[in-house]
Amino acid sequence: MAKYVAAVDQGTTSSRFVIFDRDGRIVDIDQREHEQITPRAGWVEHDPAEVWTRTGEVIGGVLASSNIEAGELAAVGITNQRETTVVWERATGRPIHNAIVWQDTRTAGLVRELAGGAGVDRLRDAVGLPLSTYFSGPKIRWLLDNIEGAQERAERGELAFGTMDTWLLWRLTGGPNGGVHATDVTNASRTMLMNLETLDWHEPSLELMGIPRAILPEIRSSSEVYGEVCGTAIDGVPIAGILGDQQAALFGQTCFHRGEAKNTYGTGSFLLVNTGEEVVRTDKLLTSVGYKLGPDAQACYVLEGSIAVTGALVQWLRDRLQIIPDAPAVEDLARTVEDNGGVYFVPAFAGLFAPYWRDDARGVIVGLTGYANRGHIARAALEATAWQTREVVDAALEVADVRFTELRVDGGMTGNELLMQFQADVLGFPVLRPTVSETTALGAAYAAGLAAGFWSDTGELRERWSEDRRWEPRMSERDRAAGYAQWQRAVERSLGWEQ
Repeated sequence: MAKYVAAVDQGTTSSRFVIFDRDGRIVDIDQREHEQITPRAGWVEHDPAEVWTRTGEVIGGVLASSNIEAGELAAVGITNQRETTVVWERATGRPIHNAIVWQDTRTAGLVRELAGGAGVDRLRDAVGLPLSTYFSGPKIRWLLDNIEGAQERAERGELAFGTMDTWLLWRLTGGPNGGVHATDVTNASRTMLMNLETLDWHEPSLELMGIPRAILPEIRSSSEVYGEVCGTAIDGVPIAGILGDQQAALFGQTCFHRGEAKNTYGTGSFLLVNTGEEVVRTDKLLTSVGYKLGPDAQACYVLEGSIAVTGALVQWLRDRLQIIPDAPAVEDLARTVEDNGGVYFVPAFAGLFAPYWRDDARGVIVGLTGYANRGHIARAALEATAWQTREVVDAALEVADVRFTELRVDGGMTGNELLMQFQADVLGFPVLRPTVSETTALGAAYAAGLAAGFWSDTGELRERWSEDRRWEPRMSERDRAAGYAQWQRAVERSLGWEQ
């Protein structure tokens, strides 16, 4: 009898395999990192073969340490770093190039060419996204342009494209020997190639970027049986859920109702607001699919505020400035001062994402005086995360008919008590952290478990959410407004730096 549901969580820096029980509690977990390949400034790559190897290792590692057998798993879900682009040979499974990661900016010139006189929003009404280096479409175009013979091979159907969910689904279900070439609506909605209304590939986007339809996976729902695993330690287990990582976190936080929102604090941060069955469009935030629970279900949509650099800024303080020995030490350093000392840090290392979408911005530290020290810089770095979140929350409130009563949070930075209190202070409403911190993997497991009948409905899942910690706002409205105004002045000084 099936006792558990599992999830492959394929992230930007590592892959994990997590097993959950019927109450949504973690039974066991294994994690392995993969190499971050940076051949040039602004270029970020992963080796898809290494990611696949690490995936097999974490699956085997969990089964070995937990003594759980494959037959005890009702289903497995997949969640993944979105937009990261892989193109491979169907016949052999060999990638034609390293995966181009979502952070990669090599397509900046191509994006400007594609925008032309029509501007970066020329596809936005249909696909919900601006033309940007962030998304998969231009990355595919770069690969077809720069790998000899790739365009012709793609047109003949010899090559396959996928984001990491598609790559792992294909490998897990047999690869060259009958592997399933599919993606779900959440990942497809991040390619800049899918029509939000029809949930099918958007021909004008394909024509603009010169991408053959033959290379693309089938678009399916987020919760259905796609195929069975073969060739790993969990052979025979159905793969029954796929969600891009941020949508999976929304699902794991059980934000199933319109107006409910979560923010994930990782390398970057990602606010998702559930807008129900309504497609809400704005030029400040991204519009994506939140989830679709079964082939015949209605899709649920989200507004997303994508912030490029949050946790990565703490890593920068550790690795580049070397003012902290490890990431958790940033809180202790920030607590050595009472406030930011007038220092603001805008981490626009490669431009700004939402709500500005400015690739000409660069990082700035402003407000420095002889009084400022490394504690003030550490505190300003943490506060930058909270202020950027405030900006995307405000952008959502401008266009969506929703009212924030709380913000559910997850990700590594939520362990930083100083940051979470400041986040509640600058938002003016409570911030809640759940008991189960692995919300991304949990969301994928929930989607798989629903398709396999392990759980009955979303109501049963909501019963399993519980609060670990809550932060109530303490800052006065006057101080909040003054600090926000200074932050916005700092952002202005970061814009237009790169010519």
